[in-house]
Amino acid sequence: MPNVVIGLDIGGTKLAGGVLTREARLVERRERPTRVEEGVEVSLGQVWEILEELRAAAVAHGTLDGIGICAPGPLNPDTGMIFNPTNMPGWVNVPLADEVRRRLGSPCRVENDANGAGLAEALFGAGRGCRSVFYVTISTGIGTGIILDGQVYHGKNGAAGEGGHVSIDYRSPVRCNCGSLGCIEALASGTSIARRAGRSTEDLARSAAAGDQEAARWLDEAGEMLGAWLGSVVSLLDPDIIVIGGGVSRIGEPLFRKLRETVPRRTINPFAADTPIVPAELDQDVGIYGGAAVILAGYTTPEPSVVS
Repeated sequence: MPNVVIGLDIGGTKLAGGVLTREARLVERRERPTRVEEGVEVSLGQVWEILEELRAAAVAHGTLDGIGICAPGPLNPDTGMIFNPTNMPGWVNVPLADEVRRRLGSPCRVENDANGAGLAEALFGAGRGCRSVFYVTISTGIGTGIILDGQVYHGKNGAAGEGGHVSIDYRSPVRCNCGSLGCIEALASGTSIARRAGRSTEDLARSAAAGDQEAARWLDEAGEMLGAWLGSVVSLLDPDIIVIGGGVSRIGEPLFRKLRETVPRRTINPFAADTPIVPAELDQDVGIYGGAAVILAGYTTPEPSVVS
């Protein structure tokens, strides 16, 4: 029978997992609430239950090669230890990878959720065939991943890729949750845009499309800030491609057009206009693919075929 892997996405609201072939074909999918408000033992219990379900499903499809998990940081990708995620109260120093190996007897790797999503987009999504991918997810916050030659760049301490906490205005009165001033997350995440505009990004996008000039102005300002930030990223990394996902990316072409116009004006890189800035392809299942990608990164993987 063919070899398969399990990919699991741990979020503050829900767990989503799947069984995938080595060719990144999703053949089984499961979902359940995380129940973090009920405490760490309950939420971890939810993790064990969904993994047991997925393992049983995996056996029906082939030989299980391993379990890859995307989880909120901070965490150590080498040891699989989760330290203290802000949206997962009680998850303090949880040795998740070791516990999965002990309980399920399968190899396991744990990766930061944005890094895993970026790896998935690089291997199976919008960044397929590119050697260097800068991945961005813009929603409640701004998460990023740096993918070089099909691998996540972790840095010396495993803490690289926190692009949302790059400041574009160190004199800004806006303080980020990280404690710094003027981080792009504090200025242009979906939460920040909605707070300053008094309207959700979905409403702003609809209103701007209908000719609301004030809504268009808010989106233009957000695009200018994101473009200035990405211009610096291009100066630093010169990536093959920039892939953007998350709820704010669903604003669509008005946002992407603004970014493509702004980035070349905000970088020293003379080739910036040729750097594609594109929407992510894997959408709501990107965390499942991200978990699988952590295991599959060592394989040659063709384009995915998703089972509906």
